[in-house]
Amino acid sequence: MPMDWHERIYGDPKILGGKPIVRGTRLSVEFLLGLFANGWTEEQVLENYPRLTPEDLRAVFAFAAEVSGEQRLYQIPA
Repeated sequence: MPMDWHERIYGDPKILGGKPIVRGTRLSVEFLLGLFANGWTEEQVLENYPRLTPEDLRAVFAFAAEVSGEQRLYQIPA
């Protein structure tokens, strides 16, 4: 059963211009995914951002998976 990210991820036009963020923080999904893309581990993220929980991080990935499934992807020439 896929994780329901709706209670943990939301957008507010007054915070980061409405970018999706983790509820209770000012940390955007984009920012957190960038940390992982740059090699951060879950432990490093949780240690550096103690308000986050492992469930928050799973919600970030669930949100990204759902949103990317809704996007039309284009092949980028090499």
